[in-house]
Amino acid sequence: MVRVGIVGCGVVGTGVVQLLLKNSDLIEKKAGVRIELTKVADKDWERQRPFEVPGHLRVTDYREVLESSDIVVELVGGKSFAKDLIKEALERGKHVVTANKHLLAEDGYELFKLAEERGLYIGFEASVGGGIPIIKAVRESLVGNRIRAVYGILNGTTNYILTRMLEEEIDFESALQEAKQKGYAEADPSLDIDGWDAAHKITLLSYIAFGSFFSFAEVFVEGIRKVDLLDIELGRDLGYTLKLLAIAKSRDGEIEVRVHPTFVPEDDPLAKVRDVFNAITVDGDFVGKTMFYGRGAGSHPTASAVVSDIVDMAQRIVYCKGIYTHRMGWEGRELKVNRNFYSRYYVRFDVPDRPGVLASISRVLADYHISIASVLQKEKVCKIAGREGEHIVPLVILTHKAYERDMRGALKVIKELPVVEGEPVLIRVEEEAE
Repeated sequence: MVRVGIVGCGVVGTGVVQLLLKNSDLIEKKAGVRIELTKVADKDWERQRPFEVPGHLRVTDYREVLESSDIVVELVGGKSFAKDLIKEALERGKHVVTANKHLLAEDGYELFKLAEERGLYIGFEASVGGGIPIIKAVRESLVGNRIRAVYGILNGTTNYILTRMLEEEIDFESALQEAKQKGYAEADPSLDIDGWDAAHKITLLSYIAFGSFFSFAEVFVEGIRKVDLLDIELGRDLGYTLKLLAIAKSRDGEIEVRVHPTFVPEDDPLAKVRDVFNAITVDGDFVGKTMFYGRGAGSHPTASAVVSDIVDMAQRIVYCKGIYTHRMGWEGRELKVNRNFYSRYYVRFDVPDRPGVLASISRVLADYHISIASVLQKEKVCKIAGREGEHIVPLVILTHKAYERDMRGALKVIKELPVVEGEPVLIRVEEEAE
């Protein structure tokens, strides 16, 4: 028997309690260990929950959880108290399970090193992908592979918004309000729509995929707040679907780690991932590409991932006599993050509908070693009156692969051309084509 206590009984914590109590006999039969839920700490036991936690488990002081448990489950969220709680648990010889992606992405190195020094384990399967077992897959199932890339849809809220914009042809604000009404977006959705939630998740995946750590400040993050329905429609005309992708790639001994709106070919499996679902592709040198798909959030899927870590630890406590060294497999150096991405680009310029415009723009692109793959100009989509009363139309250029620094330099020059109105729109494109 292994004793487990939980600190934080919100949406996920309630789901974990329900699962452990409902399926305790099933878990014991499958895993060969008995999980005893000892205490559940929360500051507010008056609020309504979808599952009623038995009275004898309820406490308000987290220290009662530490004193009565072999495994401490942190589901408080945030950084300050959660970090102190995990450190205290480790210092008292307790294994830890957490779903706290924010804390681990930004301060995880310190906590993982402390766990390794104490011969303890931090389980964090639930921090990425909800119920999708992606952490275990990368750490264990694909351990024999050099990972070349990990990328995918890691935030259900933004995927829902982009799905609605594409399928219903509604603007961003309308889709966001719909997401809030259905409970898919928070009252303040900034962490989701500005890309930070996905950035925390891809950081954790990068740590285990590439075998070392780096500063979270190095991650490039761009959200979907400025996405225009016009670009979604023009991208569809070119055969692409827009997704918020989190991408980590190994390139020339360095890594790219980035989150941004991305066009993917409409026949790519990621293009078909709709609504609040997540999907993650892992590319290994021996296994090739594998894809993991499922619900990326919610009480029950995330609780399933938390309990997976609990059972894994409990088995090791029982069958390894309590000896379990936490190994992240990190090298003794910090990974170098390369922000000069190598990608294809979709660029939209608002220009007057007259001869010579494309030539002016293409000359600048050539000066920056950027090759044009295709051009799209929709004459019927007139937007505004130009400087001399001309109709302004969207001119879309799709490039071959180029470096981010060159593209940024070219756009800085192009937007000053007299034939360009306003700021160009840049969206990166992920596909195999050069």
